[in-house]
Amino acid sequence: MQKRTQILIVGAGPAGLAVAAQLQEADLEFEIIEKSQHVGNAWREHYDRLKLHTVKELSSLPGLPFPEDYPRYVSKDQLVAYFEQYCQHFSITPIYGTEATSIKRQENNSWSVETNTNQSFHCQHLIIATGVNHYPNRPHFKGEDKFQGEILHSKIYKKPQPFIGQRVLVVGMGNTGAEIALDLADNGAASTTITVRGPVNIVPLELNGRPTQVTALMLAKLPNWLGDRIGSLVRKITMGDMPKYNLPYPKMPPARQLRELGKTPVVDLGTADRIRDRKIQVINSGIDHLDEKTVYFKNGSQGDFDTILLATGYKANIHQIIEGADSMVDDQGWPEFVIGKGPHSGLYFIGFDNYTPGGILGVINRDALIIREHLAQTLVAAT
Repeated sequence: MQKRTQILIVGAGPAGLAVAAQLQEADLEFEIIEKSQHVGNAWREHYDRLKLHTVKELSSLPGLPFPEDYPRYVSKDQLVAYFEQYCQHFSITPIYGTEATSIKRQENNSWSVETNTNQSFHCQHLIIATGVNHYPNRPHFKGEDKFQGEILHSKIYKKPQPFIGQRVLVVGMGNTGAEIALDLADNGAASTTITVRGPVNIVPLELNGRPTQVTALMLAKLPNWLGDRIGSLVRKITMGDMPKYNLPYPKMPPARQLRELGKTPVVDLGTADRIRDRKIQVINSGIDHLDEKTVYFKNGSQGDFDTILLATGYKANIHQIIEGADSMVDDQGWPEFVIGKGPHSGLYFIGFDNYTPGGILGVINRDALIIREHLAQTLVAAT
């Protein structure tokens, strides 16, 4: 059965909810589909101790601030409750259990969306809000079939209790890997080791009581060379001893790394201190191969582990669902535009910008308004 709608939103995470609320405010009719049975499902599945690294004043969705009693850094559970409240506040009614499996451009410049149910959609304007954390990136290693311990993606990690007494290797040191390693080291793992393949930019959550997010937004207003120089100085003052612990920092300053590569610096919540006191070991090398209990690293070192936790990130998975996606994405597999033009007209992406300081929720807030204004103007012009 095919359903026709002027506007279709794919995904009811924060990006989908934000743009849905904006469309409601503009009295534009739409449908929104969500593959799970909940709004904000990706956030529900994160580990228990997760909190936003961005301050609440700059992290709410458009039209509804966080409750006043929420702390500066909102917890995962509080964020999920807020998403549910947001959905009710704006009368957003997603069609749950409906996943887009194939998206194709039609000859009349409309879009056809097939789903995992018996219902498909035909629309003139299609908004993709599935996010960069759509599909776990799961690397494989030579000899992993011989390994007698567990190899798990960080997606399944919720709390440290199942790993008490275990020797755990965390692969990758982005924000997820750094915080999971901290959680393990503080809560009973026999040993915690992080393996990284190169330098890592680490910044403090706050400096002298000022959130790093706020500082980053201020530096972004300066000429790049000046903002980068100040950022490098702050990094040196706060994290300058990390090379002594097998964790050199890159020549590229944190803001430039974000701006050019879309790679977010690690916001330190205490992991650096655990590295300094040797409760977390760092091996600066990739994995070469495994045997029954041992991991062999490319730098010639080795270690025995009970569990390998892969904090290796996610893929946006756009190629798997949108026909002709190669012309829409960059080398990271992320969309290169918010509003499509030419052969991509009528197509919108929100929640994929990893190149802007200030956090993804702030970017979503900005882009939801941009999409609303464009759609309002386009639909008025068509009438």
